[in-house]
Amino acid sequence: MNKSTDKVNVLITSYLEPEHVERIRQVDARLEVIYRPDLIPSPRYAADHTGPAKDLSDKQEIEWRKLLNEAEILFDFDFQRKEILPELAPNLRWIQATSAGIGQFVNRLNYAERMPEVIFTMASGVHARPLAEYVIMSMIMHYKGFMRIIEDKRNHRWERYAGTDLENRTIGLVGLGRIGSQVAIFARALGMKVIGTNSKLVENIVDEFYDPASLKDMLPKCDVLVLTVPHIPETEKMIGKIELDLLPNDAFLINIARGMVVDEDALIEALKSGMLGGAALDVFAEEPLPEASPLWDMPNVLISPHSTSTSDRENLRITDLFVDNLQRYLSGQQLRNVLNVKLMY
Repeated sequence: MNKSTDKVNVLITSYLEPEHVERIRQVDARLEVIYRPDLIPSPRYAADHTGPAKDLSDKQEIEWRKLLNEAEILFDFDFQRKEILPELAPNLRWIQATSAGIGQFVNRLNYAERMPEVIFTMASGVHARPLAEYVIMSMIMHYKGFMRIIEDKRNHRWERYAGTDLENRTIGLVGLGRIGSQVAIFARALGMKVIGTNSKLVENIVDEFYDPASLKDMLPKCDVLVLTVPHIPETEKMIGKIELDLLPNDAFLINIARGMVVDEDALIEALKSGMLGGAALDVFAEEPLPEASPLWDMPNVLISPHSTSTSDRENLRITDLFVDNLQRYLSGQQLRNVLNVKLMY
C-alpha cells in the first residue's frame, strides 16, 4: 500500500457519474484520477458496469492501453480486455470491483498468479439493502397472490379469494453475511422467525443457527428458503433433489446467490410436481436464461434478469466504499472487503 508522496494513478474503467468522479478526485492531492467516458462502455441503465464494448479506433485503443499501463489502481475490471489485463497493466497494485461476487471471475482468469502484487476488493455490502428488499417483495407477492391479481386485472375478472400473511412463518437463510443479515432484519420486522446456516458462528442474527453440516436439519423448518452464499466449489449445487425434498410442501425458494448453487433441473422438477410452492429467481445456471427454459412459463415463478441487486443509488454506495478504501490505501491501512483468492470470497 502506498505511503509515499508520489502521484498515484487511478483509472476508472466503467461508467461513473461526474459528481462521483469528483468526489474521488477530492480524496487526496496525490491522486491522478483518469476518467475517459469516451473510451469505455456506455451504460444501458443506472449503475451499468458491463455495457457493450465501444468500437474504438486504433488511436483510441493505443491511448487506452497507455492509461492501463500507467495505472496503479483500477476502479472496476476492464471486462473488454480481461484476458490480457495482467499484461496490459503491469503497474497495478489494487482493483476495486463493483460487484461482490468476483471470486469465480478472478479464479477463472488466474489473476492471483498472473497479478500476484494486486489486491482485489469486493463491493460487499453495497447491494445488501436492494437484495433484501427484493426478498421481502418476492415473499409478499407470492403469499398475497400477486400473480393472480395481475391476471385478474388483465382479464377484467372480479373474484374474491384469500391470500395469507408472513407472521410466524419461518425464513431460512443459507448465508448470513451482509445480505443475509439485512434480510433477517426485514423479516423480523414482519414477525417472521429467522433461522440460518453459515460457515461462521452468527447466532445473534438469527433465532436458530445451524452450521453448514446441519443444513438438512434446518430445511424441514423453512417456509421460505433464501440463498445468499457465494459460488465456490463447496456450494455448487448445494441445493439439489435431496435438499428440495426436505423442504415442507409449498415452501418458497428465493435464489439471489448464483445459479450454480442450485441444481436447476431438480428445481424445475420440484416446481412441476408441486412439491415446491414457488420460487423467485434472479440468477440461473445459464444467463441469459434460455428461451426454452420451462421456468419462463411457470405461474408460480418470479424471474428477474440478474438485476435485483442493481439500484440507481449503487454508484453512490460504491463510491463511498472506494473513497474510504482510497484513504486507507494512501495511509497504508488494511483495505475493506479484500478478496481471499483461495477461498474465492
